[in-house]
Amino acid sequence: MSLTFHTSINPKLKPPSKKLHSRFTITNSQKPECQFSPTSQSVAAVVFGDASHQSRLYPLTKRRSEGAVPVAGNYRLIDAVISNCINSNITKVYALTQFNSTSLNSHLSRAYSGGLLANHEFLEVIAAYQSPEDANWFQGTADALRRCLWVLEQHPAVEYLVLPGYHLYKMDYQKLLDAHRNNKADVTVSVLDKTRDYNTGFGSFNVGYGNRVVGFDKEPDLTPVLSKFNNGLNETFSGMGIYVINRHVMIKLLKECFPKANDLKNEVIPGAISLGLKVHAYRFDGYWEDMTSIEAYYKANMESTMKINMKYNFHDRNFPLYTLPRHLPPSLVTDAVITDSTIGDGCILNKCSIRRSVIGPRTKVGDGAVIQDSVIMGSDIYHVNNSYESCGACKQSVSEESIGVGEGSFIKKAIIDKNVKIGKNVKMINRDNVVERNNESEGYMITSGIIVVLRGAVFPDETIL
Repeated sequence: MSLTFHTSINPKLKPPSKKLHSRFTITNSQKPECQFSPTSQSVAAVVFGDASHQSRLYPLTKRRSEGAVPVAGNYRLIDAVISNCINSNITKVYALTQFNSTSLNSHLSRAYSGGLLANHEFLEVIAAYQSPEDANWFQGTADALRRCLWVLEQHPAVEYLVLPGYHLYKMDYQKLLDAHRNNKADVTVSVLDKTRDYNTGFGSFNVGYGNRVVGFDKEPDLTPVLSKFNNGLNETFSGMGIYVINRHVMIKLLKECFPKANDLKNEVIPGAISLGLKVHAYRFDGYWEDMTSIEAYYKANMESTMKINMKYNFHDRNFPLYTLPRHLPPSLVTDAVITDSTIGDGCILNKCSIRRSVIGPRTKVGDGAVIQDSVIMGSDIYHVNNSYESCGACKQSVSEESIGVGEGSFIKKAIIDKNVKIGKNVKMINRDNVVERNNESEGYMITSGIIVVLRGAVFPDETIL
Protein backbone atom coordinates (compact mmCIF):
# COMPACT_ATOMS: atom_id res chain seq x y z
CA MET A 1 0.00 0.00 0.00
CA SER A 2 1.20 3.49 -0.85
CA LEU A 3 -0.66 6.21 1.00
CA THR A 4 0.44 9.83 1.03
CA PHE A 5 -0.92 12.43 3.41
CA HIS A 6 -0.25 16.00 2.23
CA THR A 7 0.01 18.62 4.93
CA SER A 8 -0.46 22.29 4.15
CA ILE A 9 2.88 24.04 4.44
CA ASN A 10 2.74 27.12 6.55
CA PRO A 11 4.44 29.96 4.63
CA LYS A 12 5.83 31.26 7.91
CA LEU A 13 8.27 28.34 7.88
CA LYS A 14 11.62 28.63 6.14
CA PRO A 15 12.31 26.35 3.16
CA PRO A 16 15.13 23.95 4.07
CA SER A 17 17.59 25.15 1.48
CA LYS A 18 16.50 28.72 0.90
CA LYS A 19 17.19 31.81 2.92
CA LEU A 20 13.96 33.57 3.77
CA HIS A 21 13.09 36.25 6.24
CA SER A 22 10.78 35.76 9.15
CA ARG A 23 7.27 36.37 7.88
CA PHE A 24 4.97 37.30 4.99
CA THR A 25 2.45 40.11 4.63
CA ILE A 26 -0.35 40.94 2.27
CA THR A 27 -1.89 44.38 2.06
CA ASN A 28 -4.62 46.17 0.22
CA SER A 29 -3.47 47.14 -3.27
CA GLN A 30 -4.55 50.73 -2.62
CA LYS A 31 -1.94 51.27 0.10
CA PRO A 32 -0.20 54.47 -1.00
CA GLU A 33 3.42 53.44 -0.89
CA CYS A 34 5.89 50.65 -0.11
CA GLN A 35 9.25 51.61 1.36
CA PHE A 36 11.97 49.08 0.41
CA SER A 37 15.61 49.37 1.30
CA PRO A 38 18.22 49.72 -1.47
CA THR A 39 19.40 46.20 -0.69
CA SER A 40 16.03 44.70 -1.62
CA GLN A 41 15.90 42.73 -4.82
CA SER A 42 15.60 44.69 -8.02
CA VAL A 43 12.83 42.52 -9.47
CA ALA A 44 9.08 42.51 -8.87
CA ALA A 45 6.93 39.62 -10.05
CA VAL A 46 3.56 40.22 -11.69
CA VAL A 47 1.30 37.16 -11.66
CA PHE A 48 -1.87 36.89 -13.73
CA GLY A 49 -4.40 34.67 -11.97
CA ASP A 50 -6.50 33.83 -15.01
CA ALA A 51 -6.06 33.27 -18.73
CA SER A 52 -9.38 34.69 -19.97
CA HIS A 53 -13.12 34.31 -19.60
CA GLN A 54 -12.91 31.48 -22.17
CA SER A 55 -11.18 29.01 -19.90
CA ARG A 56 -9.88 25.69 -21.15
CA LEU A 57 -10.67 24.10 -17.78
CA TYR A 58 -14.41 24.70 -17.86
CA PRO A 59 -16.57 23.66 -15.96
CA LEU A 60 -13.96 23.70 -13.15
CA THR A 61 -13.69 27.43 -13.81
CA LYS A 62 -17.42 28.14 -13.80
CA ARG A 63 -17.12 29.85 -10.40
CA ARG A 64 -13.36 30.30 -10.05
CA SER A 65 -10.41 31.52 -12.11
CA GLU A 66 -7.83 29.11 -13.50
CA GLY A 67 -5.26 29.95 -10.84
CA ALA A 68 -7.74 28.97 -8.11
CA VAL A 69 -8.42 25.46 -9.46
CA PRO A 70 -7.49 22.85 -6.80
CA VAL A 71 -4.75 20.37 -7.65
CA ALA A 72 -3.22 17.33 -5.93
CA GLY A 73 -5.50 17.39 -2.92
CA ASN A 74 -4.35 20.37 -0.85
CA TYR A 75 -3.17 22.96 -3.36
CA ARG A 76 -4.30 25.51 -5.95
CA LEU A 77 -2.60 25.96 -9.32
CA ILE A 78 -1.39 29.43 -8.42
CA ASP A 79 0.49 27.98 -5.42
CA ALA A 80 3.07 26.50 -7.80
CA VAL A 81 3.89 29.93 -9.25
CA ILE A 82 3.89 31.78 -5.92
CA SER A 83 6.08 29.02 -4.45
CA ASN A 84 8.52 29.46 -7.34
CA CYS A 85 8.77 33.12 -6.34
CA ILE A 86 9.34 32.27 -2.66
CA ASN A 87 11.95 29.62 -3.49
CA SER A 88 13.68 32.04 -5.88
CA ASN A 89 13.86 34.74 -3.18
CA ILE A 90 11.56 37.08 -5.08
CA THR A 91 10.52 39.51 -2.37
CA LYS A 92 7.71 41.41 -4.08
CA VAL A 93 4.77 39.87 -5.95
CA TYR A 94 1.72 41.55 -7.46
CA ALA A 95 -1.24 39.33 -8.34
CA LEU A 96 -3.50 40.83 -11.02
CA THR A 97 -6.95 39.24 -11.00
CA GLN A 98 -10.22 39.72 -12.84
CA PHE A 99 -12.35 36.79 -14.06
CA ASN A 100 -14.15 34.84 -11.30
CA SER A 101 -11.56 36.17 -8.89
CA THR A 102 -13.39 35.88 -5.54
CA SER A 103 -12.01 32.43 -4.69
CA LEU A 104 -8.52 33.31 -5.90
CA ASN A 105 -8.37 36.61 -4.02
CA SER A 106 -9.50 34.89 -0.84
CA HIS A 107 -6.93 32.14 -1.20
CA LEU A 108 -4.04 34.51 -1.87
CA SER A 109 -4.89 36.82 1.01
CA ARG A 110 -5.30 33.95 3.47
CA ALA A 111 -2.44 31.73 2.27
CA TYR A 112 0.26 34.35 1.98
CA SER A 113 -0.50 36.57 4.94
CA GLY A 114 2.39 37.41 7.23
CA GLY A 115 5.66 39.06 6.10
CA LEU A 116 8.75 38.23 4.08
CA LEU A 117 10.78 41.36 4.70
CA ALA A 118 10.11 42.60 8.22
CA ASN A 119 7.23 45.08 7.91
CA HIS A 120 7.12 45.19 4.10
CA GLU A 121 4.64 43.54 1.78
CA PHE A 122 5.33 40.29 0.01
CA LEU A 123 2.18 39.88 -2.07
CA GLU A 124 -0.38 42.46 -3.15
CA VAL A 125 -3.61 41.55 -4.90
CA ILE A 126 -4.64 44.09 -7.53
CA ALA A 127 -8.19 43.33 -8.62
CA ALA A 128 -9.55 44.72 -11.88
CA TYR A 129 -11.14 48.10 -11.37
CA GLN A 130 -12.88 50.96 -13.11
CA SER A 131 -11.65 54.51 -12.73
CA PRO A 132 -12.62 58.02 -13.87
CA GLU A 133 -9.93 57.73 -16.55
CA ASP A 134 -11.08 54.31 -17.80
CA ALA A 135 -14.50 52.79 -17.14
CA ASN A 136 -13.59 49.46 -18.75
CA TRP A 137 -12.25 46.33 -17.07
CA PHE A 138 -8.85 44.95 -18.01
CA GLN A 139 -8.85 44.21 -21.74
CA GLY A 140 -5.81 41.94 -21.64
CA THR A 141 -2.44 41.46 -20.01
CA ALA A 142 -0.85 44.55 -21.57
CA ASP A 143 -3.84 46.72 -20.70
CA ALA A 144 -3.80 45.41 -17.12
CA LEU A 145 -0.09 46.18 -16.73
CA ARG A 146 -0.49 49.64 -18.22
CA ARG A 147 -3.36 50.53 -15.90
CA CYS A 148 -1.52 49.17 -12.86
CA LEU A 149 1.77 50.93 -13.53
CA TRP A 150 0.90 53.53 -10.91
CA VAL A 151 0.94 50.73 -8.32
CA LEU A 152 3.93 48.84 -9.74
CA GLU A 153 6.07 51.99 -9.88
CA GLN A 154 5.81 52.34 -6.10
CA HIS A 155 8.31 49.49 -5.80
CA PRO A 156 11.83 50.40 -6.96
CA ALA A 157 12.11 47.44 -9.32
CA VAL A 158 14.60 47.43 -12.17
CA GLU A 159 12.99 44.45 -13.86
CA TYR A 160 9.48 43.00 -13.93
CA LEU A 161 9.00 39.24 -14.03
CA VAL A 162 5.64 38.55 -15.71
CA LEU A 163 4.09 35.16 -14.93
CA PRO A 164 0.88 33.29 -15.76
CA GLY A 165 -0.56 31.96 -12.50
CA TYR A 166 -2.17 28.74 -13.74
CA HIS A 167 0.71 26.49 -14.87
CA LEU A 168 2.32 23.62 -12.98
CA TYR A 169 6.14 23.69 -13.00
CA LYS A 170 9.21 24.43 -10.89
CA MET A 171 11.64 27.09 -12.00
CA ASP A 172 14.38 28.94 -10.18
CA TYR A 173 13.62 32.42 -11.49
CA GLN A 174 17.06 33.62 -10.39
CA LYS A 175 18.60 31.62 -13.25
CA LEU A 176 16.20 33.31 -15.66
CA LEU A 177 17.08 36.71 -14.22
CA ASP A 178 20.81 35.96 -14.38
CA ALA A 179 20.50 35.07 -18.07
CA HIS A 180 18.57 38.30 -18.68
CA ARG A 181 21.22 40.39 -16.99
CA ASN A 182 24.20 38.59 -18.49
CA ASN A 183 22.77 39.13 -21.99
CA LYS A 184 22.06 42.79 -21.16
CA ALA A 185 18.65 42.13 -22.67
CA ASP A 186 15.70 44.50 -22.81
CA VAL A 187 13.27 41.59 -22.75
CA THR A 188 13.82 37.90 -22.02
CA VAL A 189 11.21 35.30 -22.94
CA SER A 190 11.18 31.86 -21.36
CA VAL A 191 10.76 29.06 -23.91
CA LEU A 192 10.45 25.30 -23.74
CA ASP A 193 13.67 23.55 -24.68
CA LYS A 194 11.66 20.59 -25.95
CA THR A 195 9.36 20.14 -28.91
CA ARG A 196 5.62 19.96 -28.29
CA ASP A 197 3.04 18.38 -30.55
CA TYR A 198 0.56 21.20 -29.86
CA ASN A 199 0.52 24.98 -29.70
CA THR A 200 1.05 26.08 -26.09
CA GLY A 201 -1.02 29.19 -26.70
CA PHE A 202 1.94 31.51 -26.23
CA GLY A 203 3.22 31.36 -29.79
CA SER A 204 6.70 30.31 -30.90
CA PHE A 205 9.97 32.21 -31.03
CA ASN A 206 12.61 31.93 -33.71
CA VAL A 207 15.95 32.02 -31.87
CA GLY A 208 19.28 32.74 -33.47
CA TYR A 209 22.90 33.10 -32.38
CA GLY A 210 23.41 33.85 -28.68
CA ASN A 211 19.75 33.05 -27.96
CA ARG A 212 18.72 36.32 -29.61
CA VAL A 213 15.04 36.20 -30.66
CA VAL A 214 14.66 37.12 -34.32
CA GLY A 215 11.02 36.26 -34.96
CA PHE A 216 7.64 35.37 -33.49
CA ASP A 217 4.76 33.27 -34.78
CA LYS A 218 1.39 33.72 -33.06
CA GLU A 219 -0.11 30.45 -34.27
CA PRO A 220 2.74 28.25 -35.47
CA ASP A 221 2.29 25.39 -37.89
CA LEU A 222 3.83 22.64 -35.83
CA THR A 223 5.14 20.69 -38.81
CA PRO A 224 7.60 23.37 -39.99
CA VAL A 225 8.43 24.15 -36.35
CA LEU A 226 9.65 20.60 -35.87
CA SER A 227 11.36 20.33 -39.26
CA LYS A 228 13.57 23.39 -38.79
CA PHE A 229 14.23 22.78 -35.10
CA ASN A 230 17.87 21.77 -35.67
CA ASN A 231 18.78 23.37 -38.96
CA GLY A 232 22.02 24.75 -37.53
CA LEU A 233 20.99 28.37 -37.97
CA ASN A 234 17.82 29.38 -36.16
CA GLU A 235 15.74 27.20 -33.87
CA THR A 236 12.08 27.57 -33.01
CA PHE A 237 10.80 27.15 -29.47
CA SER A 238 7.36 27.29 -27.90
CA GLY A 239 6.68 30.21 -25.59
CA MET A 240 5.64 29.82 -21.95
CA GLY A 241 4.10 33.25 -21.33
CA ILE A 242 6.95 34.10 -18.93
CA TYR A 243 8.79 37.36 -19.56
CA VAL A 244 11.45 39.51 -17.88
CA ILE A 245 11.10 43.13 -18.97
CA ASN A 246 13.28 46.02 -17.89
CA ARG A 247 11.32 48.69 -16.06
CA HIS A 248 12.01 51.57 -18.42
CA VAL A 249 11.46 49.31 -21.45
CA MET A 250 8.04 48.17 -20.23
CA ILE A 251 6.92 51.71 -19.50
CA LYS A 252 8.03 52.88 -22.94
CA LEU A 253 6.45 49.91 -24.74
CA LEU A 254 3.12 50.23 -22.94
CA LYS A 255 2.80 54.02 -22.88
CA GLU A 256 4.65 55.24 -25.98
CA CYS A 257 5.19 52.49 -28.55
CA PHE A 258 1.96 50.51 -28.14
CA PRO A 259 -0.42 52.62 -26.04
CA LYS A 260 -3.50 50.85 -27.44
CA ALA A 261 -2.17 47.28 -27.24
CA ASN A 262 -4.20 44.94 -25.04
CA ASP A 263 -2.11 41.77 -25.11
CA LEU A 264 1.52 41.12 -24.21
CA LYS A 265 2.11 37.88 -26.08
CA ASN A 266 0.50 38.87 -29.39
CA GLU A 267 1.15 42.61 -29.53
CA VAL A 268 3.77 44.02 -27.17
CA ILE A 269 6.39 41.23 -27.24
CA PRO A 270 6.26 40.83 -31.07
CA GLY A 271 6.33 44.62 -31.28
CA ALA A 272 9.50 44.74 -29.19
CA ILE A 273 11.11 42.24 -31.59
CA SER A 274 10.07 44.28 -34.63
CA LEU A 275 11.48 47.45 -33.06
CA GLY A 276 14.88 45.78 -32.83
CA LEU A 277 15.05 45.68 -29.04
CA LYS A 278 17.35 43.11 -27.45
CA VAL A 279 14.92 40.23 -26.93
CA HIS A 280 16.58 37.03 -25.75
CA ALA A 281 15.30 33.52 -25.05
CA TYR A 282 15.84 31.53 -21.89
CA ARG A 283 15.54 27.78 -22.52
CA PHE A 284 13.70 25.83 -19.84
CA ASP A 285 14.10 22.06 -19.97
CA GLY A 286 12.08 21.03 -16.90
CA TYR A 287 8.54 19.73 -16.48
CA TRP A 288 5.87 22.25 -17.45
CA GLU A 289 2.16 21.54 -17.68
CA ASP A 290 0.12 24.38 -19.07
CA MET A 291 -3.29 22.82 -18.33
CA THR A 292 -4.50 23.19 -21.88
CA SER A 293 -7.48 20.93 -21.24
CA ILE A 294 -9.45 18.90 -18.73
CA GLU A 295 -7.45 15.91 -19.94
CA ALA A 296 -4.13 17.63 -19.10
CA TYR A 297 -5.44 18.63 -15.68
CA TYR A 298 -6.61 15.08 -14.98
CA LYS A 299 -3.27 13.66 -16.10
CA ALA A 300 -1.30 16.02 -13.82
CA ASN A 301 -3.38 14.95 -10.84
CA MET A 302 -2.97 11.27 -11.63
CA GLU A 303 0.80 11.73 -11.92
CA SER A 304 0.84 13.18 -8.39
CA THR A 305 -0.08 9.70 -7.07
CA MET A 306 2.89 7.95 -8.70
CA LYS A 307 5.59 6.45 -6.48
CA ILE A 308 8.32 6.77 -9.12
CA ASN A 309 8.84 9.05 -12.12
CA MET A 310 6.61 11.71 -10.59
CA LYS A 311 6.62 14.55 -13.12
CA TYR A 312 6.01 17.25 -10.51
CA ASN A 313 7.35 16.39 -7.07
CA PHE A 314 4.93 17.70 -4.44
CA HIS A 315 7.25 16.36 -1.70
CA ASP A 316 10.42 18.24 -2.71
CA ARG A 317 12.05 19.48 0.49
CA ASN A 318 14.55 21.62 -1.41
CA PHE A 319 11.88 23.38 -3.49
CA PRO A 320 8.72 23.14 -1.37
CA LEU A 321 5.19 23.92 -2.46
CA TYR A 322 3.37 26.37 -0.20
CA THR A 323 -0.37 26.72 0.31
CA LEU A 324 -3.05 27.78 2.76
CA PRO A 325 -2.61 26.21 6.23
CA ARG A 326 -6.12 24.96 7.00
CA HIS A 327 -5.52 23.66 10.54
CA LEU A 328 -7.75 20.65 9.91
CA PRO A 329 -7.72 17.45 11.97
CA PRO A 330 -5.82 14.42 10.65
CA SER A 331 -7.70 12.24 8.17
CA LEU A 332 -9.66 9.44 9.83
CA VAL A 333 -9.31 6.08 8.05
CA THR A 334 -11.49 3.20 9.23
CA ASP A 335 -10.88 -0.21 7.60
CA ALA A 336 -10.31 1.44 4.21
CA VAL A 337 -8.13 -0.06 1.48
CA ILE A 338 -6.11 2.75 -0.08
CA THR A 339 -3.41 2.27 -2.74
CA ASP A 340 -1.35 4.74 -4.77
CA SER A 341 -3.43 7.72 -3.69
CA THR A 342 -3.02 11.21 -2.32
CA ILE A 343 -5.22 12.06 0.66
CA GLY A 344 -5.83 15.63 1.81
CA ASP A 345 -6.38 16.86 5.35
CA GLY A 346 -9.47 16.24 7.45
CA CYS A 347 -10.99 13.38 5.46
CA ILE A 348 -13.32 10.73 6.89
CA LEU A 349 -12.78 7.48 5.01
CA ASN A 350 -14.83 4.52 6.19
CA LYS A 351 -14.83 0.94 4.89
CA CYS A 352 -14.13 2.02 1.33
CA SER A 353 -11.67 1.25 -1.46
CA ILE A 354 -9.59 4.03 -3.01
CA ARG A 355 -7.10 3.33 -5.79
CA ARG A 356 -4.91 5.75 -7.76
CA SER A 357 -6.99 8.77 -6.80
CA VAL A 358 -6.61 12.26 -5.36
CA ILE A 359 -8.86 12.98 -2.38
CA GLY A 360 -9.22 16.61 -1.31
CA PRO A 361 -9.77 18.09 2.17
CA ARG A 362 -12.86 17.18 4.24
CA THR A 363 -13.93 14.40 1.90
CA LYS A 364 -16.28 11.87 3.45
CA VAL A 365 -16.54 8.42 1.82
CA GLY A 366 -19.15 5.92 3.03
CA ASP A 367 -18.93 2.19 3.66
CA GLY A 368 -18.51 0.00 0.60
CA ALA A 369 -17.78 2.90 -1.77
CA VAL A 370 -15.16 2.38 -4.49
CA ILE A 371 -13.14 5.25 -6.02
CA GLN A 372 -10.74 4.55 -8.88
CA ASP A 373 -8.62 6.82 -11.07
CA SER A 374 -10.49 9.91 -9.91
CA VAL A 375 -10.00 13.39 -8.47
CA ILE A 376 -12.30 14.41 -5.63
CA MET A 377 -11.73 18.02 -4.60
CA GLY A 378 -13.44 17.66 -1.25
CA SER A 379 -15.56 20.13 0.68
CA ASP A 380 -15.32 23.63 2.11
CA ILE A 381 -17.25 22.58 5.23
CA TYR A 382 -18.14 19.54 7.28
CA HIS A 383 -21.82 18.94 6.63
CA VAL A 384 -23.71 16.37 8.70
CA ASN A 385 -27.44 16.42 9.46
CA ASN A 386 -30.59 14.42 8.85
CA SER A 387 -32.58 16.75 6.62
CA TYR A 388 -33.56 16.25 2.98
CA GLU A 389 -33.68 18.45 -0.06
CA SER A 390 -34.92 18.29 -3.63
CA CYS A 391 -32.46 17.35 -6.34
CA GLY A 392 -33.02 20.25 -8.71
CA ALA A 393 -34.75 19.37 -11.97
CA CYS A 394 -35.06 15.67 -11.11
CA LYS A 395 -37.38 16.49 -8.14
CA GLN A 396 -36.24 13.42 -6.21
CA SER A 397 -35.48 13.40 -2.53
CA VAL A 398 -31.85 12.83 -1.68
CA SER A 399 -30.40 12.34 1.75
CA GLU A 400 -28.44 15.35 2.95
CA GLU A 401 -26.64 13.29 5.56
CA SER A 402 -23.37 14.79 4.40
CA ILE A 403 -21.47 16.21 1.49
CA GLY A 404 -19.34 13.42 0.05
CA VAL A 405 -19.63 9.94 -1.44
CA GLY A 406 -22.47 7.76 -0.14
CA GLU A 407 -22.36 4.11 0.83
CA GLY A 408 -21.88 1.59 -1.95
CA SER A 409 -21.19 4.16 -4.66
CA PHE A 410 -18.69 3.50 -7.47
CA ILE A 411 -16.70 6.33 -9.08
CA LYS A 412 -14.22 5.76 -11.89
CA LYS A 413 -12.26 8.21 -14.06
CA ALA A 414 -14.03 11.28 -12.77
CA ILE A 415 -13.26 14.77 -11.50
CA ILE A 416 -15.62 15.73 -8.67
CA ASP A 417 -15.65 19.43 -7.84
CA LYS A 418 -16.19 20.73 -4.31
CA ASN A 419 -19.27 20.31 -2.10
CA VAL A 420 -20.85 17.58 -4.23
CA LYS A 421 -23.45 15.30 -2.64
CA ILE A 422 -23.40 11.76 -3.99
CA GLY A 423 -26.08 9.45 -2.61
CA LYS A 424 -25.97 5.73 -1.91
CA ASN A 425 -25.20 3.18 -4.64
CA VAL A 426 -24.48 5.84 -7.25
CA LYS A 427 -22.45 4.71 -10.27
CA MET A 428 -20.30 7.27 -12.09
CA ILE A 429 -18.65 5.04 -14.66
CA ASN A 430 -19.49 6.53 -18.07
CA ARG A 431 -21.36 3.33 -18.87
CA ASP A 432 -21.96 4.31 -22.52
CA ASN A 433 -18.27 5.18 -23.12
CA VAL A 434 -19.17 8.72 -24.16
CA VAL A 435 -16.26 10.90 -25.23
CA GLU A 436 -17.94 14.31 -25.11
CA ARG A 437 -21.28 15.29 -23.58
CA ASN A 438 -22.65 18.50 -22.08
CA ASN A 439 -25.11 17.65 -19.32
CA GLU A 440 -24.38 20.78 -17.34
CA SER A 441 -28.06 21.19 -16.43
CA GLU A 442 -27.87 17.77 -14.75
CA GLY A 443 -24.70 18.62 -12.83
CA TYR A 444 -22.01 17.00 -14.95
CA MET A 445 -20.17 16.98 -18.27
CA ILE A 446 -18.04 14.41 -20.03
CA THR A 447 -14.81 15.66 -21.59
CA SER A 448 -12.31 13.33 -23.31
CA GLY A 449 -14.14 10.43 -21.66
CA ILE A 450 -13.67 11.97 -18.19
CA ILE A 451 -16.76 12.64 -16.07
CA VAL A 452 -16.56 16.18 -14.66
CA VAL A 453 -19.05 16.90 -11.87
CA LEU A 454 -19.90 20.55 -11.21
CA ARG A 455 -19.42 22.21 -7.86
CA GLY A 456 -22.32 21.65 -5.47
CA ALA A 457 -24.10 19.12 -7.71
CA VAL A 458 -26.46 16.62 -6.07
CA PHE A 459 -26.95 13.02 -7.20
CA PRO A 460 -29.72 10.96 -5.56
CA ASP A 461 -29.43 7.33 -4.55
CA GLU A 462 -29.07 4.77 -7.36
CA THR A 463 -28.07 7.36 -10.00
CA ILE A 464 -26.10 5.89 -12.92
CA LEU A 465 -23.94 8.00 -15.27
